[in-house]
Amino acid sequence: MDERLDEPYCETPDTRPVSADSVPPYAECVLCRKPTEYPESVKGITLCPVCEWQEAQRTACSG
Repeated sequence: MDERLDEPYCETPDTRPVSADSVPPYAECVLCRKPTEYPESVKGITLCPVCEWQEAQRTACSG
């Protein structure tokens, strides 16, 4: 039997943001300025869990 069948076809890169548990200080939310779950080194728009949920609700219903 071919041993290559057990290997994954391609590797999926880990695209999740780095958790701030190991890398403080935390970035602040761009909407309410509360601390987020992400370190300051994360690029792009950082949102706290509440604002992130509200933004997801707005975009889901914008249809």
